[in-house]
Amino acid sequence: MSRDSRQQARDRLSALAPAPADDTTAARRVEQDASLVGRLLAAAGGHRDHGQQPAVTPGDVGAALGLFEDMREELDRLETQVVIEARRRGMDWRQIAAHQGLNSSQAASQRYQRLMTRLEEIRQGVR
Repeated sequence: MSRDSRQQARDRLSALAPAPADDTTAARRVEQDASLVGRLLAAAGGHRDHGQQPAVTPGDVGAALGLFEDMREELDRLETQVVIEARRRGMDWRQIAAHQGLNSSQAASQRYQRLMTRLEEIRQGVR
């Protein structure tokens, strides 16, 4: 999917409904965590003022690294939910693959199965 197509998708989805003020959904948590990582990187990339070290510490960087596993799990969960919704709405695997930037219906189906397996392993405490 091209960059323009992704922006069109963002615009289309933004028009569906406004986010509720008390939004604590998985998508909102991923958004907040990604924003925190972005803020860390912005602070780390800042120029040193008057020879002082940036305010970012190794502990801050470690805290950001610690967010990624939860974000991956939430994104996997969200992706599986969207694929389930796509199938529920009559989309075939070829269509799903095209939207995911995959080359075949088999690739989309296999990706979905890998996500489901990973989430089940997390649920069972295997991962």
